[in-house]
Amino acid sequence: MKLYDFALAPNPRRVRIYLAEKGIEVAKEQVNLREQDQLKPEFLAINPFATVPVLELDDGRHIAETIAICRYFEDIHPAPPLFGRDAYEKATVEEWQRHIENEGFLAVGEAFRNGMAGFKGRALTGQYGYEQIPDLVERGTQRAMRLFGLLDRRLAKQEYVAGANYTVADITALVAHDFGVRAKVLATEDMPNLRRWYGAVSTRPSASA
Repeated sequence: MKLYDFALAPNPRRVRIYLAEKGIEVAKEQVNLREQDQLKPEFLAINPFATVPVLELDDGRHIAETIAICRYFEDIHPAPPLFGRDAYEKATVEEWQRHIENEGFLAVGEAFRNGMAGFKGRALTGQYGYEQIPDLVERGTQRAMRLFGLLDRRLAKQEYVAGANYTVADITALVAHDFGVRAKVLATEDMPNLRRWYGAVSTRPSASA
């Protein structure tokens, strides 16, 4: 089994954190996105969407996309449960995982990729080039800040994003937060409940995976 990874990219980090929480070791092969290794024919034959992470199973089959990979491991290594413990928690994890991914993670990416000169002609991930739209920088920033403001209010009432337990929704929020701060899209200093939560999740050993 092997994970196609890129150490600097946020999505593979989500899988690495998840695996660390599970105590699962998987061999990794780096796909250098800066050198556009994801666009080489040999990688496109593995994943035509030209993204990492991708999990290669021992029989040669592949699973792409972060949450798909995590769900695969959740089925074969159910403990500790990171997608919820009962029907309600599972539904809540799914709900907030999607909110954070769509309005936080993707919003940060929208602002970042449409504003950075290095992404000229590469405003969207994948094998096809798309031009930048400068107006999306502000829109992405507003979306991300509103999402994290909502999380700050939510975290005033509970320890973690989906409730009392640490889950994959926290992993996505942690990585989206760090991506947003690094990209200078997010400023969360005035969000005390978010800061309390961030202090807890960012100091877990898995956060450095």
